[in-house]
Amino acid sequence: MTTHDDQPQSTQRTQSQLFSADSASSAVHVVNGIATIEPETAEELAAALRRASDARQSTVIRGAGTKMDWGRPPQRIDAIVSTRRLNRVLAHQHGDLTATIEAGATLAEVNEALARHGQWLPLDPPFADRATIGGILATNDSGPLRHRFGTPRDLVIGVQLATTDGTLAKAGGQVVKNVAGYDLSKLVCGSFGSLAAIVSATFKLAPRPTASKTVVVQIPDVDTLARIVGDVMASQLEPIAFEIAVAGVAPAPSTARPEPVEGRAIMLRFASVPAAVDAQIDKAISLTALTGCATAVVDGDDERTAWDRHARRLWDAPGAIVRASWLPATIATAITDLKRAAGARPSTSSGRAVEMIGRAIGSGLIRIDGDARAQASVIGALRQSATFRHVVIVRGSDELKSLIDAWGPQGDREKLFASLKLALDPHGILNAGRGPL
Repeated sequence: MTTHDDQPQSTQRTQSQLFSADSASSAVHVVNGIATIEPETAEELAAALRRASDARQSTVIRGAGTKMDWGRPPQRIDAIVSTRRLNRVLAHQHGDLTATIEAGATLAEVNEALARHGQWLPLDPPFADRATIGGILATNDSGPLRHRFGTPRDLVIGVQLATTDGTLAKAGGQVVKNVAGYDLSKLVCGSFGSLAAIVSATFKLAPRPTASKTVVVQIPDVDTLARIVGDVMASQLEPIAFEIAVAGVAPAPSTARPEPVEGRAIMLRFASVPAAVDAQIDKAISLTALTGCATAVVDGDDERTAWDRHARRLWDAPGAIVRASWLPATIATAITDLKRAAGARPSTSSGRAVEMIGRAIGSGLIRIDGDARAQASVIGALRQSATFRHVVIVRGSDELKSLIDAWGPQGDREKLFASLKLALDPHGILNAGRGPL
């Protein structure tokens, strides 16, 4: 990271030009030679990016900063463009169940405003209390509600972007049936701010449920877990969240049998009107696969506590965290492959356990203990597995990221990504090489 004193004189001049008089209403400050601008309007944001591109300033777009350490270590950061002052709900068409929201608004603030009309934006990524709309969309980040409502990519129907040539571009619309224009909203999902700055986005909303309950099932073994997943998938149950948690997966000493898993659980959340929730709960706990399993039904404060603990359990513990996807039919194989990957670490490395939480159908997070070499070995083994896909480091030390790429091999997508980057950010000023583009 370059400091002000390390910069050549020409760079210091262009940095002063970057925040010139035409952005006078924007808040600007400089810390350790890195200038931060906080535009108040879409036009100011676009103008700041144009000046950064003209001056070849390496620029990062930031919301609440909850994911600033994701991706590769930054090559150089000259400037940060913050969206924190672009934080309004611009329009709420509650009759159409849509809302247009500026990128700097937090998800918690947005749902508080939408609740006045009995609606919500059903997303619950990590750090949902602080994460901003722009950051959630740029990372396509999701949580347990993905099971019912999908990812941000599934809910966004329109977007306004600021590109590095100073253009403000719109795509999509404010109603669900509008499909006009290029689908730029889907394009920027998961781009991590490498293509353009998200100014605002329009989302499909959902009615806020009046009742919610969760069945928590303690699982005695992996085979039972797989049977429950299969039975739920084959049933008429409609949970809004269907989560698994597998803790303490660890390889045994070479002369012993595998150690038992310290904890396995399934969480099924149902939310609707009270009568429908109770009916679904009764059907869930009567599933044959649950026979012999310890179950509990929680609601109210107990339910909120259970889901909050589930969301924080990996992030509150040490170790690297990766995001990965898997198929629901292969959940037992996934756990077996996870044990095998944990056993693939070098014998001289410390630490042993790995831990997985996530959607029974789709994707989730895996926490890996040990030193950087051990973590890199496990991640490499997961990427070689036929069960896991898209294994990406979301929390890891610089040492770990020096041993193994945060994003993994891109394969045939690399040329496509390069062409998109060249078209929308020809001077390569955005995201400081953090990837994935």
